Amino acid sequence: MRVVIQRTTQRTVEVEKRIVASQSGLGLLLFLGVGKNDNEDTTTQLARKVANLRIFADDDGKMNLSILDIKGSAIVVSQFTLFADTKRGNRPSFIEAGEPEKAKILVELFVNQLQSFGIETQQGEFGANMQVSLVNDGPVTIWIET
Repeated sequence: MRVVIQRTTQRTVEVEKRIVASQSGLGLLLFLGVGKNDNEDTTTQLARKVANLRIFADDDGKMNLSILDIKGSAIVVSQFTLFADTKRGNRPSFIEAGEPEKAKILVELFVNQLQSFGIETQQGEFGANMQVSLVNDGPVTIWIET
């Protein structure tokens, strides 16, 4: 699995001019890609890592607090393009991305895991053409791969 984590103060996901997820206040926008070798264990491991990642400022301005500590919220957007292979030619290959049926199940599991930690979590619409808006705080953008 791959996740691009963006620390944000505002995040919105639209599908066909319909808002499917929207949050304001400190939180995370998570672009999640599922690979063909990912499973429930890698999903649970990544959700725990994201929930405990200390990327929010404490009273001294140091990145020392997690989304759990600040009681922030998150939006998860599935994004198979995180598995783009651009080594050959100019057209990306996505052969390392997980099959859509499996990926959908694992994205849902990831969302459920974050919610089980007490993080208010919404998600985009799997497989849809989404318009994602955000205000990146910092900016802080982190990439994690399991």
